[in-house]
Amino acid sequence: MKVLKFGGTSVANAQHIKQVQNIIKNLDENNIVVVVSALGGITDLLLRTIDMASNQDEKYKDSLQEIEDRHIKTIKELIPIQLQSAILSKVKSELNTLDTLAEGAFLIAEKTPQLTDKIVSFGELLSSYIISEFFVSAGMNSAFKDSRELIKTDDTFGKAAVDFENTNKNCNAYFSKTKNKITVIPGFISSTAQGNSTTLGRGGSDYSAAVVASAIDAEELQIWTDVSGMYTANPRIVKQAKAIPQISYEEAMELSHFGAKVLYPPTIQPVLSKNIPILIKNTFAPEEAGTLIAKNDNAQGKSVRGISNVEHITLLSLEGPGMIGIPGISKRFFEVLSQTGISVVLITQASSEHSICVGISDVDAAIAESLVNKAFEYEIATNKIKPVLVESELAIIALVGDNMKSHQGLSGKMFSTLGKNNVNIRAIAQGASERNISAVIRKDDVKKALNTLHEEFFEENIKQLNIYVMGVGNVGSRFIKQIQNQKKYLKKILKLNPRVIGLSNSRTMIFDEDGIPLENWDELLAKGKKADRTVFFNTVLSNNHRNSIFVDNTASETIANTYADYLKHSISVVTCNKIACSSDYKKYSDLKELSREY
Repeated sequence: MKVLKFGGTSVANAQHIKQVQNIIKNLDENNIVVVVSALGGITDLLLRTIDMASNQDEKYKDSLQEIEDRHIKTIKELIPIQLQSAILSKVKSELNTLDTLAEGAFLIAEKTPQLTDKIVSFGELLSSYIISEFFVSAGMNSAFKDSRELIKTDDTFGKAAVDFENTNKNCNAYFSKTKNKITVIPGFISSTAQGNSTTLGRGGSDYSAAVVASAIDAEELQIWTDVSGMYTANPRIVKQAKAIPQISYEEAMELSHFGAKVLYPPTIQPVLSKNIPILIKNTFAPEEAGTLIAKNDNAQGKSVRGISNVEHITLLSLEGPGMIGIPGISKRFFEVLSQTGISVVLITQASSEHSICVGISDVDAAIAESLVNKAFEYEIATNKIKPVLVESELAIIALVGDNMKSHQGLSGKMFSTLGKNNVNIRAIAQGASERNISAVIRKDDVKKALNTLHEEFFEENIKQLNIYVMGVGNVGSRFIKQIQNQKKYLKKILKLNPRVIGLSNSRTMIFDEDGIPLENWDELLAKGKKADRTVFFNTVLSNNHRNSIFVDNTASETIANTYADYLKHSISVVTCNKIACSSDYKKYSDLKELSREY
């Protein structure tokens, strides 16, 4: 028996649902459990509806109408007209109940976690019912089963904990008797022993599928989404990122915790103990292999398997001489955060015990600062501990891999690679398992850091050079022609991939982060915006690319005087302009010193 989960993008509309049907038909398997999310965007609409209703904003009715329109349209596009009546009647009945619940929130000007769970559950309930009926109308042996009758939880509304004993009994009792080839169930939703609707947290459809797969000892759990597996880095930021063919459960957990959105982190736990493999596939490219998550089988012995990142991080630092050798400081610090429900994503402490530093979400920063300062009010007043230091606008990047502990020098390689590209590290954390090395950096450096590390650890020793050229006269135009003519040679022999992303003459300038086409650069430059050396410099800084090089092909003293500014930001300078090296000796020696430092 296989369990297949399809996310919101996979069932966003009728066209996508037909693609899901094709995938299931092509599996040619018996006893398939299909777990589906709400139609893409519906969960957010439901949450917005209850927010507006509880704030007595009558626009909540517009959201309800949009929800109804989306589902009715989907039915009409999927189901043959002669079969629509009963399905439309059932769906409209459910929507009437939803309307009543939202109206209740409007009248009392209040929402509770229990009411929110009840309202949000309609997304999955409606989508799974419609998809099951579509399968039946297409001649497939399919039936709908309400997952609230299978998955039982406690009454922690919003993110309920599964009662595995009762859930396993329910699942085995139902699936051992069903004669349907395909069972469609809603993901994300569950219920208490008393029958009250609960939810498993955002991303809970993955978790629902894993819970059912574990309960019935499934042969395989498949997660169908809009990307072709787990990638070596975020493919939206690192264009060279590749899907990882196979990865261990532990590596997948690390990557999912650190920002790999393709998998909800708790999903792995239910199937891990039973060694049920998880296959991540792309609904829109089913022919691609995807990523298999299974027991560690890293046959290639690769050290780093992926690079991940978490954005919107704030560092809280507690330090002072009164902390040294005093038991219980850490306990009090973490207790304050825990009691308020603030999750800590990174911890680091100096061996001197002089400071403790933790990473939390930006949204929790203000309340955390206030509570920690209040908890240590006495120590702060007596100068034993400083007020908590808060640093925001940060992000975490992490190298992940089971075999990292077997390779010497990985940390040094990681940090020296970042340092060469002027990425400053604010904090470092590495677990004893050595499966993860994490660093906190400025959020503006994330793109550069991910690309730099990916180039270092995953690409074939080919270094990408990001080149900004000022001056395109005789020398400059020949230089551009040389790059164009020698690009293949440079890549093959010298392992360099030069990309010109900025060009300027005395009149105009152009930029293209994907690389300026060198076949017609002169035509493009002629249509560029007005040249301005300050704007040019600021654009180089804001692009913040790795391996950036400023090439000066002018004979301008003004341009030569800007070299120091470039060097101080770890931007290399290449020039045929002899002024900087043949004028005042102090200027020359200062530039040499800067180039050595940066």
